[in-house]
Amino acid sequence: MSQTARNHVRLGMLTPSSNTTLEPVTAAMLSGLDGVTAHFGRFRVTEIALTGNALAQFDDSAILAAAELLSHAKVHAIAWNGTSAGWIGFDSDEHLCHRIEAATGIRAGTSMLALNEVLAATGVRRFGLVTPYIEPVQSRIVSNYATLGIACVADPGLGIQDNYAFAQVPEETLAAMIRSVARQKPDAIGIICTNLRAAALVEDLERETGIPIYDTIATAVWKSLRLAGVDPSAMKGWGRLFQMHL
Repeated sequence: MSQTARNHVRLGMLTPSSNTTLEPVTAAMLSGLDGVTAHFGRFRVTEIALTGNALAQFDDSAILAAAELLSHAKVHAIAWNGTSAGWIGFDSDEHLCHRIEAATGIRAGTSMLALNEVLAATGVRRFGLVTPYIEPVQSRIVSNYATLGIACVADPGLGIQDNYAFAQVPEETLAAMIRSVARQKPDAIGIICTNLRAAALVEDLERETGIPIYDTIATAVWKSLRLAGVDPSAMKGWGRLFQMHL
């Protein structure tokens, strides 16, 4: 563990304004790590769709303003804890990270880029998707993964557009969706939404299905710890992601 990790480490998380899940889940994940805390900055996100208004929510200017405020807390890493690059395009997150780092001098990552890093390192070619989104959004995610040479199998999704409502999906429903995708034998499964209460299900369902499951709240935490110089393997009970040595 680096010198940074032996001191108080602050992780900055950029958070959709209507998200009620990622903050308590992130805090629960980090509760077993001495001296590591998460700090959150919000910007407006209320719906997930492909309309002009919905896409405009992810304009860099609003996100950069939130990142600049997080930098005042002298955080050691900043993560966009959201999945918009899944339907907008992964290069949007790469561009965002460059802009955050240029503006704040703080290393940056995102849920989706971290997920893709893991998929690439583990050679995933057949990927299972679990999302709550409407069909056009989910189809765009499938298409974007195809550009990486990754074929997707997916649960039909829940057809929800209201971002706040994602957090109301019962854990039993999410577990059933994960099991449905697992029956199609993908190399790995991704839970693509940071407002679903699925992270706590991952370890048991990995054991049950034998398939790696990557929740996108967890990928943001995993990458943030690495950027801040903290060994993620100290995280116990949240799935095999945190035990990987990539």
